[in-house]
Amino acid sequence: MILSCQNISKSFGENTVLQQVCFHIENMEKAAIVGINGAGKTTLLRILIGEMPADEGSVTFARDSSYGYLAQDGAVDTTRSIYEELLSVKQELVDLEHNLRRTEEEMHHAQGDALEDLMKRYTAFTHAFEMGDGYAYRSELVGVLKGLGFAESEFDTPIATLSGGQKTRVALGKLLLQKPDLIILDEPTNHLDLNAIVWLETYLLNYKGAVLIVSHDRFFLDRIATKVIELDRGKCTVFQGNYSDYAVKKEQLRIAALHAYLNQQQKIQHQEAVIEKLRSFNREKSIKRAESRQKALDKLEVLERPTEEKADMHLVLVPYRTSGNDVLTVEGLSKSFGATTLFTDVNFAIKRGEHVAIIGDNGTGKTTLLKILNDLEPASAGSFSLGTNVEIGYYDQEHHVLHEDKTLFDEISDAYPYLTGTEIRNVLAAFLFTGDDVFKLIRELSGGERGRVSLAKLMLSEANFLILDEPTNHLDITSKEILEDALNAYEGTVLYVSHDRYFINRTASRILDLTCGQFVNYIGNYDYYLEKRETQMAAFRFLQATPSDSTATASSSLENVSAPKSVGASSASVDTLSNTVSEGKLDWKAQKEEQARIRKKENDLKKCEEKIAALEDRLSAIDTEMSDPSVATQSLKLQELAKEQTNIHGQLEKLYEEWEELAQ
Repeated sequence: MILSCQNISKSFGENTVLQQVCFHIENMEKAAIVGINGAGKTTLLRILIGEMPADEGSVTFARDSSYGYLAQDGAVDTTRSIYEELLSVKQELVDLEHNLRRTEEEMHHAQGDALEDLMKRYTAFTHAFEMGDGYAYRSELVGVLKGLGFAESEFDTPIATLSGGQKTRVALGKLLLQKPDLIILDEPTNHLDLNAIVWLETYLLNYKGAVLIVSHDRFFLDRIATKVIELDRGKCTVFQGNYSDYAVKKEQLRIAALHAYLNQQQKIQHQEAVIEKLRSFNREKSIKRAESRQKALDKLEVLERPTEEKADMHLVLVPYRTSGNDVLTVEGLSKSFGATTLFTDVNFAIKRGEHVAIIGDNGTGKTTLLKILNDLEPASAGSFSLGTNVEIGYYDQEHHVLHEDKTLFDEISDAYPYLTGTEIRNVLAAFLFTGDDVFKLIRELSGGERGRVSLAKLMLSEANFLILDEPTNHLDITSKEILEDALNAYEGTVLYVSHDRYFINRTASRILDLTCGQFVNYIGNYDYYLEKRETQMAAFRFLQATPSDSTATASSSLENVSAPKSVGASSASVDTLSNTVSEGKLDWKAQKEEQARIRKKENDLKKCEEKIAALEDRLSAIDTEMSDPSVATQSLKLQELAKEQTNIHGQLEKLYEEWEELAQ
């Protein structure tokens, strides 16, 4: 056992945060601490490392063991470069390497006993250097930096010029290189992109020490954790297994506790009724019996009602009106900042009802793209257009849509002046702001609280096209699940940027991967993306390497990747790309035949999609016509329209089957 916590309690005034918390961490174990925002997770970590005293209880580390702690805002030396800061961890090896080089130089000029002494010293230095894995430490350092998303061109960047998230990544890299017996991490994935998170998962899974993590990243916890320590209303419960195992067991325990509570309440009500009846007899024996039952009832330890799953925050997203079928069309969009180009000639379209996730490495321009779509940032080239009746609701990860000097009440009141004071309070209460909380200033709120205010404004907007930038940042797991349920029930269109793989898996019907300045399209959720990524990226790299004038097919296929004009075209891209890759292996004649086959298939697919689109447009027109009050009184006209509607549905069924065969 490397860490033992016994009966840790902590209160701030009348607020009890931790109450008799007990758990232990074994050598090599990977444990996670979970709980809603405010449950005391970070407080517990600070008590573990001695930054904060507990009111009672003890924390015991194994003798001669070491630990490393990464806070959410990891501290680093801002006078150094990124590489220098990580190299400082290996200073002992750097000094040994310097001594080796200096001793080698001295040996060239020494003789006799002096040379023999130098050789002995050199042997000792060499042994120590090898034991410290000195021949690999620089490559290990580079591997950690690259794994955390730093390019070699950034290694010499002064830390003072980095953002808060980049500094935290440097602090994380420094901690990993220290290799303590126990790594303690507080929200380590907050500032990492998807590739860096996957790298960190693999690193921690293979780590030869113990790991204790606070995180709201459920995908990450599923891969890493072998034990889950839950903090709920100050109390601690330990579950064996990963996050999914914990969620199942937690729900089972909640249901069992609810049944026990309801059964006890039923028995209490029965006893109270019996006592009341006995007293009503107004006889000595019956009164004594009533008193005896009352004493037994008073001694009973009444169970607390378990909290309902996701019952606290209420988020319902309902568009005010329905948009047209074409929601967003992006054509030739490019963005550069000086000599830095983020993306070039990006083309894509989004249809009504789609839930599209944008993923990609940090710095590729995902947030910038959303800002362009919201007219907060100008494009360098290209254009975009919104469809008929499209109304945008924007969620900004930095919450610039909120006003720092306003109270919560004024923030909602000014944005939606038609709401009464009671309605505003009810809305804020639905997002866990009650009482005097509504008069807090926005600037006084935590990241999670600001996120809840932004969600409240998003709900009130009644928009039919939601554009969300990292909506799950700073939300606890319960709040994320509430948002997921709301988005899945939402009848409008959603475009969002996220690094939360679990969230993407639950809410996305399509993924756009921003890589090399272009979009690679995947029709499915994150599991589908993982399944198809290697095939798609191999084809994408082949197309990137194909000269533009060599084959018409290559350029056509690339257009399907970066500029999906419809669901059908996007789905067909996987097959088209795979065929394109195989063309390089065919002889000239077979290649020509293959190209002709692909072109015919693409043409057939395009014609099929055009027929489907035309019929769907006609259905929409019929719906509009049938809802016209002047037509509603014409029974003959309504019969004709209904007959045509039925006929179109039959045609569409056949066309859908044909499209599926062509898209295989």
